[in-house]
Amino acid sequence: MTDKRGQSLAGTLLTTLRNRRSVRDIPSQVGPNQQRALTVASYNVHKCVGADGRFDPGRIIEVIREISPDVIALQEADKRFGERSGLLDLNRLRLETGLVPVPIVTGPKSHGWRGNLLLFRHGVVSDVHQIALPGLEPRGALVAEIDLSGSAGLRIVAAHLGLLRWARKQQADTILNLLNDRDDRPTILMGDFNEWRLGKGSALTRLEPVFGPLPPAIPSFPARLPVLSLDRIMANRADLIRTLTVHDSVLARVASDHLPLVAHLDIERVV
Repeated sequence: MTDKRGQSLAGTLLTTLRNRRSVRDIPSQVGPNQQRALTVASYNVHKCVGADGRFDPGRIIEVIREISPDVIALQEADKRFGERSGLLDLNRLRLETGLVPVPIVTGPKSHGWRGNLLLFRHGVVSDVHQIALPGLEPRGALVAEIDLSGSAGLRIVAAHLGLLRWARKQQADTILNLLNDRDDRPTILMGDFNEWRLGKGSALTRLEPVFGPLPPAIPSFPARLPVLSLDRIMANRADLIRTLTVHDSVLARVASDHLPLVAHLDIERVV
């Protein structure tokens, strides 16, 4: 399989598998200053249906507890049709992890915005925007300004991009235009971007004016044997992301069809 730019799926798989081999060594480099890091994560929970086909929201909560994030963006946290009912026990999640949802305006039974749920452990939310992304599918993004460090604000953009490449390009442009209209501050963009291509063939290259060269492609899908880098975490500041890896536990491999992606941020650069 080769796209119009001559980029082969086989070549992409080889590159991402090499990254998978190398990034597993990254956490050992954190060293004694780990306590100065913020942990952010992105996780497509697949409507709480695991790789074994079983619906089990409790497993998702256990995986989140394993990660122990300060901020986590979840995709597919609601049912897709009807009243879009939320699928997680948010009270149990709060009690077991300390995480609470960023407040949004949504349906009475929904937890997220078009399936996107953004949770944080400590801090003050000063601004939230719910963005409808263009395309044939009901895709969206959440933009939240959160004071996480006690002295500085961090902008989080949580998004779930579409399955069609032309739509992903438009969706990336929408996110970029939104950020260009706002003040400059440390920003993390994360989510399931549904983009396996690397280099010029990737729709995500449109984000490079703000987020620079794309970070290493780390396989996160399918969870049982990850070979595609559909999930991404990127920053608009050089060296803001100290480490980036998948959370590859026994439970994570069965709880959803994606593995969570986890980044540690250098808190000293959140200024």
